[in-house]
Amino acid sequence: MDRRRMTAIGVLVAAAGLTAAVTLPSFAGEEPRRAAPAADGIAPEVLDALGRDLSLTRDQAIRRLKTERWAAGTVSRLRTELGAGYGGSWLGDDGTTLTVAVTDAAGAARVTAAGAVPKRVQRGVAELDAVKTRLDAAGADASPDIAGWYVDVASNSVVVVARPGAEATGRRFAAAGGTTGPVRVRTADETPRPLFDVRGGDAFLINNAGRCSVGFSVVGGFVTAGHCGQPGDRTTGGNRVAQGTFAASSFPGDDWAVVETNGDWTPQGVVNDFNGGTVPVNGSTEAPVGASICRSGSTTGTRCGVVQAKNATVNYPEGTVTGLTRTDVCAEPGDSGGAWLSGDQAQGVTSGGSGDCTRGGVTFFQPVNEILQRNNLTLVTAGGQPAPAEPPSGGDQTAPPAATPPAEPPAGDTECTGQVSRTGRIAAGRAQVQPDGRFFRVAGGAQEACVVAPDGAQVVLELQRFTGGAFRTVARAATADGTATLTADTPAGAYRYRVVGLSGAGEYTVAFSAR
Repeated sequence: MDRRRMTAIGVLVAAAGLTAAVTLPSFAGEEPRRAAPAADGIAPEVLDALGRDLSLTRDQAIRRLKTERWAAGTVSRLRTELGAGYGGSWLGDDGTTLTVAVTDAAGAARVTAAGAVPKRVQRGVAELDAVKTRLDAAGADASPDIAGWYVDVASNSVVVVARPGAEATGRRFAAAGGTTGPVRVRTADETPRPLFDVRGGDAFLINNAGRCSVGFSVVGGFVTAGHCGQPGDRTTGGNRVAQGTFAASSFPGDDWAVVETNGDWTPQGVVNDFNGGTVPVNGSTEAPVGASICRSGSTTGTRCGVVQAKNATVNYPEGTVTGLTRTDVCAEPGDSGGAWLSGDQAQGVTSGGSGDCTRGGVTFFQPVNEILQRNNLTLVTAGGQPAPAEPPSGGDQTAPPAATPPAEPPAGDTECTGQVSRTGRIAAGRAQVQPDGRFFRVAGGAQEACVVAPDGAQVVLELQRFTGGAFRTVARAATADGTATLTADTPAGAYRYRVVGLSGAGEYTVAFSAR
């Protein structure tokens, strides 16, 4: 790789004054959080959320995610091999045992050979799906006392969820669907509703009125919940800058939408972790029932749980929505449309739910692969789309302009210099704060910085200002040919630089100065 020389110039501040500022954190008693290293390619934010919500140690979370990756590949292969004899699959409560239901002895032998545990059942999953499809056809006439219905592979049945005292209504609904044999009725105090007013990755406004959130970036835009808008609706970002237009939408029936963004917005393959960082998206392999899963939303942040069922139908007041995934993750209004991840794999966008994050609840998401396939979309991943997407965050009345590329520097030199210089090690999915995990103060004016990425790696350099009780990104630049420069005109305040790894790993150098 041809390295470039980048030098921050025109600096008028005394070196001693700036150095003292960066080594003495004193801003409102705030001690910036040091970025934890990624473990086996898993973002530390994911491990933290799994530890909190599933009571797992860091090592247990890593082992569980590894098992779930193996299970996802194994299930995909067995489903094809077993054909009509496949009865569904699920992970046990501890996330270590994969059970695969089969209808014959030959299938059980295949499952055992694959390292999973077979379970003989009467009905294949195709038969259960057919029963549920008949219930879907009768869904338009479903009583409000019916919260929804779904295929429960562990019990080899279709479950109708009725509110307490409405069991008879549930049985009548099952009979109206033309079947009662494989259907069982359970009661639960669930009242699903679409979760409007949300930001999963980043907030956006619809026709300058309602607010929803970005689910996942795709080439040319992003996907989100269908109840957020209809084709032709205009969107603006959380910063009130014109963003794009709803190109497609489906709700009820489904709950997905596609927004095409304008040239001012660049989709990136990450999800906001609502803790000052991002989590990379590296694919969309579907997680099995029983797998751990996490979602991000602006009301309650990042929350985790497990997948309970797939192909669930929810009876919203606006109409039924089919093909959703049911989870025990909590959510609240303001979390709708947000991103669901299993490890670093995209799973879906928040549709709706019942309950809250104080008492617990149930939340449903629209699977992302269906959105991608039906609309011929390409998911943007962290490694495949190095350019950063989101504009400067709101909350700073004098946010600086976005970084601009520098003039072509002389070739063949790897130096990156400035008033303060630091080195560190970075890897894909990891973020590191400089200088030394702390921050510094400036009196206002121009700030200049440069970064040299490790050989073969790509990184993003972010300038963040402490405002509104948190550090917010005000300018950023991504490396090209291994280097990047960032220049911004900023007000007085406390700042820090953040280096985010997109691909590759190794030692980087960052240098910066301020006036």
